[in-house]
Amino acid sequence: MTVTTLATDMDLYTDESVLAPYENYRTLRGIGPAVRMEAYNAWAVPRYREVYEALHDHDSFSSASGVGLSEELNQVMAGGTIASDPPEHDRIRRVLGRQLTPKALRGHQEYVRQRAAVLVDQLVERGSFDAVTDFAQAFPVGLVPDLLGWPDAERDNLLEWAAAGFNALGPMNERTLAGMPVLKGLWEFLGELASSRDLRPDSWGANLVAAVDAGELPKDRLPTLLGDFLVPSLDTTVSALSAAVWLLGTHPEQWRRIREDHTLIPNAFNEIVRYETPARGFCRLTTRDRDLGGVELPAGSRVFLLYASANRDERFWENPDAFDIARPNVAAHLAFGHGLHGCVGQGLARMEAHALLTELALRVEHIEVDEPVWRRHNTIRGIESLPTTLHV
Repeated sequence: MTVTTLATDMDLYTDESVLAPYENYRTLRGIGPAVRMEAYNAWAVPRYREVYEALHDHDSFSSASGVGLSEELNQVMAGGTIASDPPEHDRIRRVLGRQLTPKALRGHQEYVRQRAAVLVDQLVERGSFDAVTDFAQAFPVGLVPDLLGWPDAERDNLLEWAAAGFNALGPMNERTLAGMPVLKGLWEFLGELASSRDLRPDSWGANLVAAVDAGELPKDRLPTLLGDFLVPSLDTTVSALSAAVWLLGTHPEQWRRIREDHTLIPNAFNEIVRYETPARGFCRLTTRDRDLGGVELPAGSRVFLLYASANRDERFWENPDAFDIARPNVAAHLAFGHGLHGCVGQGLARMEAHALLTELALRVEHIEVDEPVWRRHNTIRGIESLPTTLHV
């Protein structure tokens, strides 16, 4: 039987909910498989089964009109990899994905490992540092722009640009509005970069320009696609790496297991992003009336797929609030999305994290962390500051 009237006045974007979201997610899961959020004229989908189902039905749950809650910004930000549907999405992803296939990434594996070894050596020598700025931010900010061929003079703004881009996927609240001047600066720079082609030859960015010049993608999409390479590759990775330090520092028995068996690292990273999912979720727009878990979603509904809630759903996971690096089915997590919109850059994020965790496991006996300071951000669940000491 179809249910049509599940609703809540809960606001997922208050400071309290952003800083401590999991009880609200649990409440939403208890209400139903799809719950109307009256404050935002949208539906929240909090359970694993229905999030997975929606991710695998792009005909009913469209990304082409944008994946945020703000219709004003959706109109501006649509058209890239994340905000498009087939067949356009397939063309875009085919071009972007050439740099990010397992085979292509293997060509960078040793370079990434060496960069990880240098950073870990420096941090071991220092002993104490902030795991966010000195580890989680330092590594991708030092690595990703090199791979993209990004101009050296424009690297100071990268984290601020990435943060503003993800903030804009939330409602038009104070966080989004505060980031608008930053976003304007990013869009202006991407337009200039698309025009100047100031990218290192043979870099990922230069290869993208070559594909556009060859007619594989429209030239007017080049600024958006350059942004697609940059923005998703920073903030989410920073979130995952800082969460890794915090979780392994507060679960020393799990860290001992990794040190004893490095083959656990891939599974451990999956558990890290399941437990502390970097992006809380993205929206879709229903193209038709659609039953989801017994709830009738009318055509034209904005639907918020809550990855972070699905990854803690007690209907799918056994003991979901426990952190267990040997969790047997953890590869089923939705932290990187799933289906045709599964994160195209997740292979790079995994390679970075695996390299860093391996180098730490080779050198560090114990990770000591203080209390984290969490970020106030519309989309990214992340730590702002995490004092850390490495004991060798």
